Amino acid sequence: MTKAPAKNGPLNKKPTVKPVPEGMHSMSPHLVCAGAKSAIDFYKKAFGAVELNRMEVEGGVIMNAALQIAGSSIMLVDENKQWGMLGPKALNGTPVTIHIYVDDVDAAMAKAEKAGATIKLPAQDMFWGDRYGVVEDPFGHKWSIARHLRDMTMDEIREAMMKAGPSGECGT
Repeated sequence: MTKAPAKNGPLNKKPTVKPVPEGMHSMSPHLVCAGAKSAIDFYKKAFGAVELNRMEVEGGVIMNAALQIAGSSIMLVDENKQWGMLGPKALNGTPVTIHIYVDDVDAAMAKAEKAGATIKLPAQDMFWGDRYGVVEDPFGHKWSIARHLRDMTMDEIREAMMKAGPSGECGT
């Protein structure tokens, strides 16, 4: 006589699922873009994004897409006014800036500009020890691009900030 496996036995056990899916991070920006397909193409050209997945519905609307940029995950979706999902342009701007560390800030900013971004703050050496600049993508999202140049204590940063004055330039 063969016994049936217990309800919670090994044959009925669900596979263990990781709380964070493969390729994602525990915290990832989720951008709303008016024209998500174009945004994906822009992020590939400007930042070397790798497309991880895309869920497209009738009419070519992107319900969700995941990209990897500089080793970090980012998600995006098409703007949908009916659901209250509006991009920066519909909101007349955004208070959020997405920060990327790269090896060469000037080259990364030039690549983003060539792909269609607008330079908002040219790259410069900053008082906190980074080379840093800001671009705005064609969809209204701001991206700060940086390379860490030197480690500094908080006291050194405060002192450098006082010397830098209102422009924030490091002067070194």
